[in-house]
Amino acid sequence: MQMDLNLLTVLDALLEEGSVTGAADRLRLSAPAVSRSLGRIRRLTGDQILVRTGRTMTATPYALAVRADLHRLVQEAQGLLAPQRRLDLATLERTFTLQFHDAVTTAIGPGLLEAVRDRAPGVRLRFLAEAGTDTNDLRHGQVDIEVGATEPAAPEIRSQTLGEDRLMVAVPGDRPGGRLTLAQYAAADHVLVSRRGRLRDPVDEALEEHGLRRRTVAAVPTAAAALDFARGNDVLVTVPARMCGEAVAQRGLRLTDLPVTVAPVPLIAAWHQRYEDDHAHRWLREQVRAMIASR
Repeated sequence: MQMDLNLLTVLDALLEEGSVTGAADRLRLSAPAVSRSLGRIRRLTGDQILVRTGRTMTATPYALAVRADLHRLVQEAQGLLAPQRRLDLATLERTFTLQFHDAVTTAIGPGLLEAVRDRAPGVRLRFLAEAGTDTNDLRHGQVDIEVGATEPAAPEIRSQTLGEDRLMVAVPGDRPGGRLTLAQYAAADHVLVSRRGRLRDPVDEALEEHGLRRRTVAAVPTAAAALDFARGNDVLVTVPARMCGEAVAQRGLRLTDLPVTVAPVPLIAAWHQRYEDDHAHRWLREQVRAMIASR
């Protein structure tokens, strides 16, 4: 039997995306072209592969059974056929999109850009703010590397914990020294950092274990904005110390210990598995790791 092996790539994309439109976007093909390929796959296998259930598409039992083996075969074929050239940073021409927590961008962005410009002058960096909701941007190739505090759930997303950061409290620089007591901390007004506008975080849960509650007067989407609020108002802001230390000092604030025990914040880099063995992508991941390690 003669078979177009490109159909394996189309089938893999269909099963990952769960729709003709999503697979077409991923493969940079038209939806009609992917739809025709799906028709050919159905005729070859004698199975519907994807069936409509309301407004979505659901994989058939056969499709689910072959999905893992199919994906492995496609990945191995791509690795076999990909050119393994030596990475030449001096001639590399590429744009990378990075989606970081704003504190991470502020802390390592300038140094990362300097390192890239020095060694790979043809590389451009696009820094994006964290999205307000969970996205599939890594999966769809719209983001190359994310750095945040959450382990990715999707199996095709690779990740590495680059370190952790402990929470501390930013207070006015002229405030009398000494650690805040638990009662002082709970009695103060607070500004929270939340890209989703949440007015609670794990600190509130820790306070409640001591029978205390704090008053949150505002939630802002970035650590930089929260620190600006702290500079001009009598409020406290709890931030990750490693990533925010310089920004705190620049605003005439200082950091003091958080008077309640809260787990450290992990710093997790994530990327799609399609870039696992990409030499240029791997080099950039190493630069990000080194920058965070140096903080």
